[in-house]
Amino acid sequence: MNVAEEAGTRPAPGELVLVQAFINTVDLEGGEEQLIDPPALGRWLRDHGLMDDAVPLGEDDLRLAVQVREALRSLARANHDDRTDPRAAALLDRVASGARLRVRFDGGGARLEPDRPGIDGALGRLLGIVYASMVEGTWGRLKACRRETCRWAFYDGSRNHSSSWCDMAVCGNKEKAKAYRRRKAGA
Repeated sequence: MNVAEEAGTRPAPGELVLVQAFINTVDLEGGEEQLIDPPALGRWLRDHGLMDDAVPLGEDDLRLAVQVREALRSLARANHDDRTDPRAAALLDRVASGARLRVRFDGGGARLEPDRPGIDGALGRLLGIVYASMVEGTWGRLKACRRETCRWAFYDGSRNHSSSWCDMAVCGNKEKAKAYRRRKAGA
């Protein structure tokens, strides 16, 4: 379990919590990977209501899911500095197209939903949630920790939207101490 999880960082609102959970299926610092094989990916997607039980997944599906997860992490990291990785954006564009995202109207509202089943639909559903959160204005608060060895997705609940680390007591202190040592060494 990631330190930020133990510290009880604020979860993202609504369905955006699914995207946050998907990004956090790997703990980069602890080396814990939840999506270890296609059955594990299938379980995770089913447990989170993103896919039906009957859909078998393969190695290519797992590879794509991990690529999408890291592209979403990159997108969340851009919420610090507005620098989107063009390769991540291109991958997410291809996945959205492959999912055949379409606007669905219901109850006076609208949302993006995938027309494809399986992995394409599951990943498309996550991208639809990202789009909706961008429209709602909540996406900019989903960030990836700036600490390179962490990069845990967290929801920035600060008043001025300026949080940089998933947990100030852990990652923030480590990064500030590292910067201090660099300044001392350069002096």
